[in-house]
Amino acid sequence: MAARVYDKVFWRIIPFLLVCYAVSYLDRVNVGFAKLEMNRSIGLSETAYGIGAGVFFLGYTIFELPSNLLLERIGARIWIARIMVTWALVSASFVFVHSAASFYILRFCLGVSEAGFFPGVILYLTYWYPAHRRAKVIALLMSAIPIAGIFGNPLSGWILEKVHRSGRLQAWQWMFLIEALPALLCGVAVLFVLDDGIAQAKWLTVVDKELLLRELESDPGHGRKRPHSVMSMIGNGRVWIMSLIYFCIVMSQYGLTFWMPTLIRGSGAQGSFNIGLLSAIPFLCAVVVMNLFGLSSDRMRERRWHLIVPGLFGSAGFFLASAFPQNPLVSVAALSLAAAGVLTCTPLFWSLPTAFLSGTAAAAGIALINSLGNLGGFVSPFLVGYLRDVTHSTQSGMYVLGGLLIICCVLVWLTPAELVDR
Repeated sequence: MAARVYDKVFWRIIPFLLVCYAVSYLDRVNVGFAKLEMNRSIGLSETAYGIGAGVFFLGYTIFELPSNLLLERIGARIWIARIMVTWALVSASFVFVHSAASFYILRFCLGVSEAGFFPGVILYLTYWYPAHRRAKVIALLMSAIPIAGIFGNPLSGWILEKVHRSGRLQAWQWMFLIEALPALLCGVAVLFVLDDGIAQAKWLTVVDKELLLRELESDPGHGRKRPHSVMSMIGNGRVWIMSLIYFCIVMSQYGLTFWMPTLIRGSGAQGSFNIGLLSAIPFLCAVVVMNLFGLSSDRMRERRWHLIVPGLFGSAGFFLASAFPQNPLVSVAALSLAAAGVLTCTPLFWSLPTAFLSGTAAAAGIALINSLGNLGGFVSPFLVGYLRDVTHSTQSGMYVLGGLLIICCVLVWLTPAELVDR
């Protein structure tokens, strides 16, 4: 009975949310492909590009906590639709970028407009799934990240290579305009597909709703989850440890995704479309590994080692990519290992804080952890860009990213198993 009901819930919300998140990720990282032509067009240095890529996360961080609290107050359907339509319009506005300053401003505005989407979706899943069912669905949802790379990278490369100047727009400007359209369409579709919660779902029977609510209420940690208020959550040391773990993961993740086209081109690959195809390979590996680990984590109800193992493999991938930067075959293999490791860490991480946060504290706690962690998205591209300008190589940046994953693994190992294993 429960399996049938959860199948119904799954097919109603997860594939749609996966598409929405893939569109979200593409719109925030397609700048990595635009860089191949945009830097030369408007005169950006590697450091300036890194600052612009990362400043997205400043706007994202500032507005994420209030956005998630508003989602809980207003409802997921209206608020997620508002987020998607707003960021679609801002993303399309990148056709007007003409200088470093305009690039910085629009990247910041894109972060503001997208703030709250991912933590809002994670919060939304807690309305439907108890803790012991979340790792699998979160891993599947976050398959959107590699899926965005598998399809989005070749698409971006194709646009840059095949779409020639039309009117006053260059190929990289057309790329931003074309890739903003899916977000606009998905934002409108949210109003017709999503419900605010179990009670509002007309596609569920009364019996279905009662079963889902019983499952949530019988969650092992349901009656004793702490903290119970926003302020007590902010003062909770474990929330800050979770934020630091996520910061390390995000640093590595965005260091990889924002710079992968540049890394692959630096290994000797030629042509934007070919670079797009090669950069899809690491994401294809990641989508398989992250879902296998998500299934295993839920089946065994074990969280820490399912996070530590891919973290260590991801670290090894960064070190190998640093050691063999001029060999395309080894570089793609090493980047595949790095991508599989770090992208597997991301969904498995979220099974940790959602195991001990609930209610308003979950809304605030998830947003706080995501906001502080995503500051890594600002620091990482800037740091890699700065090191590249100084050393004329990405090797030192890759070593830093690999080291951060080791720190992440140590912090996860120090987290009490009884707090998160359920």
